[in-house]
Amino acid sequence: MGVTIPRAVPSRAHAEEGGRKPSLLFVNQHYWPDVASTGQHLTDLAEYLAARGYDVHVLASRGRYVKGRIPAPLRERRNGVEIHRVRTTGFGRARVAGRLVDYATFYFQVMWALLAGDHGRRYDHVVFLTTPPLLSFLGAIARLFGRQRYGVWSMDLHPDAEVASGMLARAGLAARVLEWMHRVGLRHADFIIDLGAHMKRRIVSKGVAPERTHTVHVWNRREEVEPTERVANPLLDTLQLRDRFVVMYSGNAGIVHEFGPILDAMRALRDEPRLFWLFVGDGPRRGEIESHARDHAISNFRYREYFERDQLRYSLSVADVHLISLRKEFVGISVPGKLYGIMASGRPALFVGPRESDTGEAIIAANAGVVIDPGTGDAATRLVAELRRLMSDPGLREALGARGREAFLARYEREENCAAFEQVLHRARVRR
Repeated sequence: MGVTIPRAVPSRAHAEEGGRKPSLLFVNQHYWPDVASTGQHLTDLAEYLAARGYDVHVLASRGRYVKGRIPAPLRERRNGVEIHRVRTTGFGRARVAGRLVDYATFYFQVMWALLAGDHGRRYDHVVFLTTPPLLSFLGAIARLFGRQRYGVWSMDLHPDAEVASGMLARAGLAARVLEWMHRVGLRHADFIIDLGAHMKRRIVSKGVAPERTHTVHVWNRREEVEPTERVANPLLDTLQLRDRFVVMYSGNAGIVHEFGPILDAMRALRDEPRLFWLFVGDGPRRGEIESHARDHAISNFRYREYFERDQLRYSLSVADVHLISLRKEFVGISVPGKLYGIMASGRPALFVGPRESDTGEAIIAANAGVVIDPGTGDAATRLVAELRRLMSDPGLREALGARGREAFLARYEREENCAAFEQVLHRARVRR
């Protein structure tokens, strides 16, 4: 169903049709130097396209992913990309009310920019990401009133996520209105980038023509994240973990993630002297995880803030094994991008989530880790057993990690997927 873009490296002629550089505006709440995953991937893509000759602009917020404001000017040019940052509130993600206020102020600024900003300038395409949710609905409005063409880079699906989490009743008025807005935004887009087959199916079920959907995986850079031997990793000394078997969860701890079996395994292995649980990042579930460790006297545990991006090659290689998780209800709604950084680091992935998901299927296809499906038995007991097996068998860890790195280089590297994204842009442009 739909189109998965094959490996391709478009020629510079794609960016110089008619003697004019195609102009693009990307809209997302986060951009460099913020730590948000969507901002980092957008930065990679925008700079790639600028280097290919596109006239690239980004409209983002000065609000941080976690809390506060980015110490950056409202307008600047970086690596060929024109960055436009708007003033919004900066409450961050800690509380739902604050997040909604941040969203609302950003929506208003985006709508103003699309209809009145820069003297009503039109771009060849505006590309909306999904932070905050339902940005594509603003695209449909801009298309109606300003004749502006647009596409959607779907990092996740809303209000699907809110319904799956129980925040909204599926048959309730709020969910029905938001779903209508979502469908309008998708159906009027020239193209939609999805993150995998399960997400594609959900998008098509909303009335989107399959030929307008295209799978492009998110990525990491081969030179930014690569396997680092323990003896060459200075962070192990900084974190005082050189002699420990490190089980790492790195990234957002959110409502989409399955933490029950992980928390039970932490309790079961709290007296294992060699094993250490390292959580890196933040998110709405962080307090729950820290409280669990406190309540059960789990001393072989630490939660720390995000590392800077230039430390990723070392931070991801601190782990002997990486954890990923996803609740069954969120299959196709969210695709954890952390898998590709794990593969790039040459470390095994332990996925607590459904086998039938984009993440589970990618791990199984690459034979790069272990999938523990909570729907097929006692996940916590199996997680403990797998951790003990991996802790006792360094050769197995090395083999799984090497296969992950191989799969990363073949399918999930930046150049491969930025080129695929450019091919979607070219096809949308020539169809005009």
